Amino acid sequence: MGKLSKIGRIFYSIAIAGMGLLTICYHDFPYMLLPAGHPRTQVLIYVSGVLFILTGACLIFEKKARQVALLLASVLLLIFCFYYIPYELLVSHNYLSLGEWENSEKELALAGGALVIAGCFRVDKNPLFRFLSKLTPFGAILFAITIVCFSVLHFVYAKQAADYIPSWIPGHLFWMYFCGAALLGSGIAIILKIKVGLTAALLGIMILTWFVSLHIPRVIASTPADRADEITSALLALAYSGIAFVIAGTAKK
Repeated sequence: MGKLSKIGRIFYSIAIAGMGLLTICYHDFPYMLLPAGHPRTQVLIYVSGVLFILTGACLIFEKKARQVALLLASVLLLIFCFYYIPYELLVSHNYLSLGEWENSEKELALAGGALVIAGCFRVDKNPLFRFLSKLTPFGAILFAITIVCFSVLHFVYAKQAADYIPSWIPGHLFWMYFCGAALLGSGIAIILKIKVGLTAALLGIMILTWFVSLHIPRVIASTPADRADEITSALLALAYSGIAFVIAGTAKK
């Protein structure tokens, strides 16, 4: 299972580096990184893009991987707490709708993944990183919570999102409900620590299947106006699959 954890870390790292490259190429943040309409400068965009690329590289090649993962998790959690939560509560007019929180949930999932990866490496002697390391046990739980939220969205928006499934696959609505149920069961099992290794491995395989059969074709078929968002969605799927594999590979037998 150790190899599965390494594969998952590589998937996650490629996704993070890919988002950095995407940020630089399209001169803007990925759609889920900051709330809509939040002020941003080109300098911040380019610096963030470079840092995301370096973060992905450090995680792939295990260069200060625990420290880098903890810093990434901290930044994403700070954005969630001090940007997304105030935005949803004070600016959004429909904050009681789970769908309004979708982008913040995606960011929280990435934060959970960074904590999961940080937990794979030895604790640092630096007091700051020793303090941040106390968050690592919550990484899998944060990720699992977002998976449960995504499952609810599969049920609530099943009819609207059914067309996302490739046309060559029959029974679109059935698969939307099936995948929603699979996400729900996976998230609950990880939270309750029920067959975590097997559950997370199956979850990672399912999301990786979506990445290959759904997201890659959508990227290829997308128009220039939609391509950045489609690539971001594909990278998120790859990251989620990687997180699930890391959880599976580090689960206690």
